[in-house]
Amino acid sequence: MRLPDKRCDMAEAVAHIKDGDTVMVGGFGVPGTPMTLIHALVDHGARDLTLIKNDANEPGMGIDHLLQSGQVARLITTHLGLNGHAIDLMNSGRIKVDFNAQGILAERIRAGGAGIGAVLSDIGIGTELAEGKQVVEVDGKPLLVETALRADVALIHADRADTFGNLAYLATARNFNPLMAMAATQVIAEAETVTPLGALDANSVHTSGVFVDHIAELGEISGEYAVVQR
Repeated sequence: MRLPDKRCDMAEAVAHIKDGDTVMVGGFGVPGTPMTLIHALVDHGARDLTLIKNDANEPGMGIDHLLQSGQVARLITTHLGLNGHAIDLMNSGRIKVDFNAQGILAERIRAGGAGIGAVLSDIGIGTELAEGKQVVEVDGKPLLVETALRADVALIHADRADTFGNLAYLATARNFNPLMAMAATQVIAEAETVTPLGALDANSVHTSGVFVDHIAELGEISGEYAVVQR
C-alpha cells in the first residue's frame, strides 16, 4: 500500500478551519508553539474560535496575534501571567477564559485522545477551579469530574517530519504537542524539516503519522510566514 504524501501549502492547511471551531495549539511558552501556522490562521481570518493552549504567550507573539485580531471568543488555558493584553481582554469581557491546573489541562487533553469521557481529580476542590463542575464521591473522598477535551483542529510544531506525517519533537518542544495530535479531528503540523518516508528512525518518532492530516515544511517558507523557533 502506498502511503500518502501529506505535504501542503501553509495557507491551504489552515483553510479548513471554520468560524466557531475549537483549535488546540501546542507549545509551552515559545518551545513547541506553531508560530507560523498561527500567522497563517490570522491571515485566514476564521473567527469566534475557542483556543486550547497551555498559555497565552507574550504580547506580540504566538496566539497573541489571534487575540489582537479579535478571532478568539474563548481561551482554555492554565495562565495568562506573561500576557497583559490577554488579561485586559478577559477583564473587559471581550474573551471568556477557562483556567485549569496545568496537569489537569494535560490530562483532559490526554483523555480526549484516548476516548475517555472524563477524569476524576481532587485538584481544585474548594477553589474557584471547581466552580460549576460536578463533584462525585469515591471511597468517601470528593473528586471533581474533569471532562475530556477534544478539538476540531490541532496546530502543532515538530522538529522533523516525514512525508506521511510521522513527527519527532526537539527537547521541551515535545510538551503538549503529542497529546493534542491525538485529541483533534484534524491535525496540522509545521516541521522544521520534512524527510522522505522511512528516513526517520522508528525509535525517534513521537507522533505517528496516522494522527496527522497536513504537513507544512518551514524550511521552504519565506517572507511573512518565516518565523524562527528558539
